Amino acid sequence: MAKVAVIGGGWAGLAAAVHATRAGQHVTVFEMAPRLGGRARQIDSHGLALDNGQHILIGAYTETLALMQLVGVDLQRALKRTPLRIAYPDGTGLQMPAGSPLLAFARGVWAYPGWTRGDKWALLSTATRWALQGFRCPPSWTVARLTRHLPASVRDALLDPLCVAALNTPAPQASAQVFLRVLKDALFSGPGSADLLLPRWKLSALWPDPAGRWLAQAGAAVHLSRRVDAIAPSGPGWLVDGEPFEHVVLACTATEAARLAEPHAPDWATAARSLQYEPIVTVYAHSPDTQLPQPMLALRNSDQAPAQFVFDLGALSGMEGVLAFVISGAAPWVARGGDATLAATLRQGQKALAPFLRSPLVGLRAVTEKRATFLCTPGLERPGKTVLPGLSAAGDYIDGPYPATLEGAIRSGRDAANTTA
Repeated sequence: MAKVAVIGGGWAGLAAAVHATRAGQHVTVFEMAPRLGGRARQIDSHGLALDNGQHILIGAYTETLALMQLVGVDLQRALKRTPLRIAYPDGTGLQMPAGSPLLAFARGVWAYPGWTRGDKWALLSTATRWALQGFRCPPSWTVARLTRHLPASVRDALLDPLCVAALNTPAPQASAQVFLRVLKDALFSGPGSADLLLPRWKLSALWPDPAGRWLAQAGAAVHLSRRVDAIAPSGPGWLVDGEPFEHVVLACTATEAARLAEPHAPDWATAARSLQYEPIVTVYAHSPDTQLPQPMLALRNSDQAPAQFVFDLGALSGMEGVLAFVISGAAPWVARGGDATLAATLRQGQKALAPFLRSPLVGLRAVTEKRATFLCTPGLERPGKTVLPGLSAAGDYIDGPYPATLEGAIRSGRDAANTTA
């Protein structure tokens, strides 16, 4: 039985650990934090159990959903499934009906309130052209370049919000190639692939905690609050702080993986260290007795209104009156500071959600993930999954077709585990 070390207990590391354990290998997980989950986990704040950010899954996340089921998660209880909706508080927005994603998209666009016939036809004809071209475009294109011929109403109300939600990168900077891949998988992966899967449970309960329990029951070792100081080659294998392993998976952050790999694979470490990042800020607020018309609403953002989406955690997880405002592509707001961001978000929410608020919004906490995702720009060269013989890497930043998403992390973990066989 081969000994495999997984350094990092986030979503990618846990996926690698589960797959390697299922393959009959003896797995040890080293996680520097006191809790599994990485950048998608539960945090505790002033007596409230919150997440360190809001994550959306979609039906096309087949690997993530399969592993959740494997470790015992009841998907029907854990996730609220709805057709894709990018709906605004005033009732406008895209609301796809159930059924085949491609037909549902066409029907949703044609029923979009507030768009002219020309707006709708422009989007449908452009989307058809993307499909006929295999959802491919020149690798140097940004999403803004890809969509520049579409009406501003279509870009502002649908495509730009979809871009920043999927890639956490503003359209003028975002890779059109990756954006089209996301659209392809959502619209052409079969019935339900474009569905929104909104977490009813805290992020830790969706995957990290059940995966940790599954690993323990399967005989794997999971060490929390354990930072690895160094790795070193030893014959055909590797030493992790002096302990021998046949294979090591670097499933920690890109910065930490670069630190460990630098003495042995400097080129790979340079690629990992050169990634640029975009923050996400989540502002939690409370308005007793408030219920939104949908569990997730899109918001119109601007220089004075930072959030693009708001989640009703009362409707999702029973946290009555608690709303989570999400600010993607948040670098300008991080620069303004936490107090300014919180105040601007509360003003935005008070105005945009006025018809639904039963009492004024009161800020609870602003959670900032400064390195939430890498900037998904055109032509970005991401580090590969193979570092050296016996040393592989996993994470949402590893080279692949997806942006920094939960599904990308899970798939990278699967691929890294396959290299340990």
